[in-house]
Amino acid sequence: MQRRWITAGVATLGGVALLLTSAVPAHADPSPRTDAARETLAAGDGWASAGAGTTGGSTATPEHVFTVDDRAGLVAAVAGDEPKIVYVSGVIDANTDGAGAPLTCADYARGGYTLDAYLAAYDPAVWGWDSEPSGPVEAARAASQAAQRERIDIRVGANTTLIGLPGAEITGAALQVANVSNVVIRGLTLTNAFDCFPSWDPTDGETGNWNSEWDLLTVTGSTNVWIDHNDLSDGGALDSLQPSHFGRPFQIHDGLLDVVRAADLVTISWNRFHDHDKVMLIGNSDSRTTDRGHLRVTLHHNEFRDLGQRAPRVRFGQVDAYNNHYVQSTHDQYPFVYSWGLGIESKLVAEQNAFTVTKDFDPAAIIEVYKGTAISESGNVVNLRPADVLGAYNESNGTAIADDAGWTPEYRGKVHPAVAVPALVSVFAGPPGLR
Repeated sequence: MQRRWITAGVATLGGVALLLTSAVPAHADPSPRTDAARETLAAGDGWASAGAGTTGGSTATPEHVFTVDDRAGLVAAVAGDEPKIVYVSGVIDANTDGAGAPLTCADYARGGYTLDAYLAAYDPAVWGWDSEPSGPVEAARAASQAAQRERIDIRVGANTTLIGLPGAEITGAALQVANVSNVVIRGLTLTNAFDCFPSWDPTDGETGNWNSEWDLLTVTGSTNVWIDHNDLSDGGALDSLQPSHFGRPFQIHDGLLDVVRAADLVTISWNRFHDHDKVMLIGNSDSRTTDRGHLRVTLHHNEFRDLGQRAPRVRFGQVDAYNNHYVQSTHDQYPFVYSWGLGIESKLVAEQNAFTVTKDFDPAAIIEVYKGTAISESGNVVNLRPADVLGAYNESNGTAIADDAGWTPEYRGKVHPAVAVPALVSVFAGPPGLR
């Protein structure tokens, strides 16, 4: 079903904005583009096809089909539980006021917060290394962060299809699919969910760390979610361009896409993830044992390009990653750390994926272990040559990570040979308007 949309996408998406702004009701639009918006996830296409399946707003009546081009329109259109289709037109900036005027970090500042005052108060030479910041300056930072959260958190209701017209982009937003079901997000460019007010934690690691809050897209406590043909990145605001404070990078971005807090039955397909450090958490805490039996996620035919880590990092969930293309070039904006993170009770199946990397790349670096004990890994290639990724990791680290995650995926669409994946994904992943 994806390919029908992909191959026809650019041409057929072109004229529909005119149809939507005319008096023609949505159900009367004969173009294939309406089919894309009303398309449902195919049976067997990943975990999101299980249970009740994922149909989004496919049954929306004409009065619940919207085209939006600003923050206020987007917030209103995606709210509520009735079936709805929301087309995004142009670029929507979440950091804008009610009249659409841009908001800066200074506009969110509360309680006299300034970065200079924060740095002076919590310099380790003054504050020390033994406790997290507290007191009035930290309270002002937290209040400022809350003010930004109120503006940029955009909550997507149940039974929604959120879909981009050609060139559609949402920037600066933290999209939340929270405690709902049956959501489809397709064809969007999502960029730069920057946190104006990162927090300093001297107890995080051996040398402390700056931590930011926002993900471009978070699926939390929700079921049957399909995320398809999107492009997610930091945009032009790379963390690598930020200064260092207290000897650590001042990181203004968190994740690109996280699936957390007992979210379940999610398919993530044909997306591009690029130019970012910490990409995707599936399960956000070792102590959240209520995630057991949930966090069932499929990742297929996605491109992961020039990323640092977490593609994905998994806790608890049964995660199926196949036919993804991992690309690492020579630039050092985001130095490579690992791709597959095996967290506590993780059950990751990683098969028929392709890695296109530099000649000196070590396949052992693909895996990192965070209390995980097993992975089902087979059929993967590095620069189009077969690679025993798990074997390389075990040999390099003197470990015996088991080669059986304990389950076999039953919800899969077409599985391509790994050697075909780079060409397929490079042509067909991401929003149609980007190709």
